[in-house]
Amino acid sequence: MTAARGRTGRPPLTEERKAEIRLEIARAAVDLFVTQGVAATTGEQIGQAVGVSARTVWRYFPSKEACVRPLFTAGIDMIAARLREWASGQPLDDIFAPELTADLGVVAGPDRATVGALVRLTRTEPDLRAVWLQTYDEAEPAFARALAERAGLPAEDLRPTIQAAMFNAALRAAVEHYAWRTADAETDRVTAQAELTATMRSALAVAAEGLG
Repeated sequence: MTAARGRTGRPPLTEERKAEIRLEIARAAVDLFVTQGVAATTGEQIGQAVGVSARTVWRYFPSKEACVRPLFTAGIDMIAARLREWASGQPLDDIFAPELTADLGVVAGPDRATVGALVRLTRTEPDLRAVWLQTYDEAEPAFARALAERAGLPAEDLRPTIQAAMFNAALRAAVEHYAWRTADAETDRVTAQAELTATMRSALAVAAEGLG
């Protein structure tokens, strides 16, 4: 009877480490996109910047433009949680009160400037624009479920579906307005966070006014 052969090779990556690698790739891709343009950037260059192979990059993302998705999607789950906690009678824009936004990836954190540069690139890069819009398209059902849960309505009810669409559009418009308006502004992190929070609250207040 022969001894069983032991398994060799590296242990499998944890989901947490996979998420970290995805974020590292995303940051590297944006840096390259900003400095040399999307067309001139290759998967090999993105991988080299992170210390992985191009094959690893493609294992995580189907295209170089898709590499930025982790930066776009950061904060969606937290925003949905805020919507569930939105108290009856509380203005919608209060979910972005300063004391509540410190942990929202879309508002604050070390990637704020990176995301701003990335959003500005979506103006001139159609493939990046497609990824940006797809992110919001995929976020909308999550927002609708959160609003339905808050109101005690079925997930497929029309009211939270429309509310989510309005909320989603206002959120995207606010982020784009802020990113494009502050393209050349040099502000510290605290000031920039306050300005973005104010922009998002203003956009949600307008949405709450309706079309009357």
